[in-house]
Amino acid sequence: MVAGVRALMVLLLCQVLLGGSVGLIPEVGRRKFSESSRQSTQQSEDVLNEFELRLLNMFGLKRRPTPSKLAVVPQYMVDLYHMHSGNGDQDPNRSRSVLGQYSERSASRANTIRSFHHEESLEALLSIGGKTTQKFFFNLTSIPGEEIVSAAELRIFRDQVLGAITDSSGGYHRINIYEVLKPAFSSKEPIIRLLDTRLVQHSQSKWESFDVSPAIMRWTMEGLTNHGFMVEIVHLDNEGGEAKRHVRISRSLHEDEETWPQMRPLLVTFSHDGKGHVLHKREKRQTKPRQKKRPKASCKRHELYVDFSDVGWNDWIVAPPGYHAFYCQGECPFPLADHLNSTNHAIVQTLVNSVNTNIPKACCVPTELSAISLLYLDEYEKVILKNYQDMVVEGCGCR
Repeated sequence: MVAGVRALMVLLLCQVLLGGSVGLIPEVGRRKFSESSRQSTQQSEDVLNEFELRLLNMFGLKRRPTPSKLAVVPQYMVDLYHMHSGNGDQDPNRSRSVLGQYSERSASRANTIRSFHHEESLEALLSIGGKTTQKFFFNLTSIPGEEIVSAAELRIFRDQVLGAITDSSGGYHRINIYEVLKPAFSSKEPIIRLLDTRLVQHSQSKWESFDVSPAIMRWTMEGLTNHGFMVEIVHLDNEGGEAKRHVRISRSLHEDEETWPQMRPLLVTFSHDGKGHVLHKREKRQTKPRQKKRPKASCKRHELYVDFSDVGWNDWIVAPPGYHAFYCQGECPFPLADHLNSTNHAIVQTLVNSVNTNIPKACCVPTELSAISLLYLDEYEKVILKNYQDMVVEGCGCR
């Protein structure tokens, strides 16, 4: 029974998401599925897997993600999802304070946002000019070659230093972010380039965002070697030790294991794959005015809710849990009425059909489609927010 529901949902997804491109599903596959009641379970599963692979390919995935229970979804990515999905429950003031103008500006040129945690095993402490710094490496090999990165930010969390001085005479430290152009070799120091810097107060607990776009573009677009970043904390008063300990750039032996996964440094890239429209801050979709009552059998939009748990995808799709896809169905009778939103060709075809039944009637198909944003984990357990076009049927007509 479960396999049957999953099969039905995958087929509905194929019909809705592939729309008029029915040719993408091989004829042999359609024939096999129609005869599945007379086939073994294994044969039915083979056909189902073929459909599922085609859907995953549409999402840009080579295989079905199977994230582990330890996979972490950064809260920042969840906040970005709410901002771009038009979720009415999200507080707009919180979006502005948590996300800031940088993320909105960066997303205005992208249809994909990817997040990366640093490789902890490759962390390194360096001593340059008497200053202690931390080196980070982010593995970016999962970014597809066709994606053009337009912006990137490195996010670092810092805790409030209790009892810190907050007047103009002290209570500050500076955080510098460098790109490592050439790693240290023998006794030589690494060659670095300053990317961004921030003067911060000890008395506040918040995320700090640094623009690292130039380095990411050099690594992904110009093919230069990724040697990672270096984070330097410069102390401007005698509370330097306290400031360093409260900037979350490395796991502490005594740190709460439940806190560190959400507080560790995070690299976020904004890119576009050349398909569809960019992400943007969306207002909650307004309810369309009710259309005039149509004949029961005429072409119109029908309810279809796709629940990702029904197709077993809820373990890698973080949000939404499902969405209203809708579908088009109904007759396109002669003569075609105005409310059927027909093309001139459809009107002519229907006219010819009325005198020659060898010519098929016009078909009831989607005439207006809209996009949705999906937040999910890919095959490498990287969290991605992506805008997918033509996912929701907004209007139907005879074509």
